[in-house]
Amino acid sequence: MSLVPYSRAEERLFYVLAAVGALVVTIGLAAALHMEHSGHVVTGMTNQVVWGMPHVFAIFLIVAASGVLNVASIGSVFGKTVYKKRAPLSALLCIAMLAGGLAVIMLDLGRADRLVVAMTHFNPSSVFGWNVILYPGMFGIAAVYIWTMMERRMNPWSKPAGFAAFIWRLILTTGTGSIFGFLVARQAYQSAILAPMFIIMSFAWGLAVFLIVQAAMFRWNRMTLHPAVQKRMKNLLGLFLAATLYFVAVYHLTNLYFARQMDFEKFLLVDSEFAPLFWIGQVLIGGFVPLLLLYLPSLSMRCSSLIAAALLIVVGAFFTLYVFIIGGQAYPLELFPGMIVSSSFHDGQVEHYAPRLPEILLGLGGVGIAFLMTTIGVRVLKFLPEDDLAHLDQAAIHQGD
Repeated sequence: MSLVPYSRAEERLFYVLAAVGALVVTIGLAAALHMEHSGHVVTGMTNQVVWGMPHVFAIFLIVAASGVLNVASIGSVFGKTVYKKRAPLSALLCIAMLAGGLAVIMLDLGRADRLVVAMTHFNPSSVFGWNVILYPGMFGIAAVYIWTMMERRMNPWSKPAGFAAFIWRLILTTGTGSIFGFLVARQAYQSAILAPMFIIMSFAWGLAVFLIVQAAMFRWNRMTLHPAVQKRMKNLLGLFLAATLYFVAVYHLTNLYFARQMDFEKFLLVDSEFAPLFWIGQVLIGGFVPLLLLYLPSLSMRCSSLIAAALLIVVGAFFTLYVFIIGGQAYPLELFPGMIVSSSFHDGQVEHYAPRLPEILLGLGGVGIAFLMTTIGVRVLKFLPEDDLAHLDQAAIHQGD
């Protein structure tokens, strides 16, 4: 296998990036071993908040991994030429981010060796049991998809592989959303709308991650994104972001419609530490500010505005998951409606959670795995999107914007 040719300076940069990625992964692994050895006492997690900051990182990586593959699906399934050039990088990012997210989850839950039990004793009545099939299946389908795109003799199978990846990732993200939607032990969740909401969030987060990685690769290779391609991807990102805000609004309005959920909504949106994180972090920083960057005439056609919007969407995604995951656990479960519950286990009381350094380092370790796999993958194979716009009809590029 021949490596992608780089100049001497680019070669040095590759080794620096690979070393940085390996260092982050090592630190993350050390943090996991520290938590495994010392127990949850070194974390901010409690008996009520059992999914902490590592799960925020893990769910983001898994959901975005599904969404980033949407770029490839638009090219292979829907026949958009501009996106076909980006399909291999899209599939590589999917594998890398999924690996990083699953590594964080397994190391955070403890007893990673017990995964063998889950694999050999399948429980079809558990959403977690479904994921034992969905996640490995995603790895396999994405790998085959890359093979059909990179191997010329396998090109005729690229569209069927892309269609299979498109269907599988929808099922996978539905399963991830259903983990929360079917979780009756947490009053904050239990909503059928969570499955489609996670799907549309994956579209926005995945495309944002792809744009950031693509911009870094283009800068590394001293290339610029063609304005026509930039406009198309900008509009698509704005559409996904607007749809995400719509689903978030519907989710909370649905909760407000039910009397039993009103106290939770008041807690989350008004009377808790999560309220400013929701309104400022999720809605403003991760929602409306990126929309302004994408659609204000004075800003929308600048490449820097597109990347800034993508970065803000990623930041907003972490706010979204923190409020959703941590806030949903911090709110006490209503065991006996209309009654005040009190016990030595702090039943009926709001739990306070503050993430500690080992948790954050473990989460960053998952990001490091994705970064390292992507860096090496781009070095070994030719994943850089190369648009041959000189021989394309400009009207064809704008068609469908």
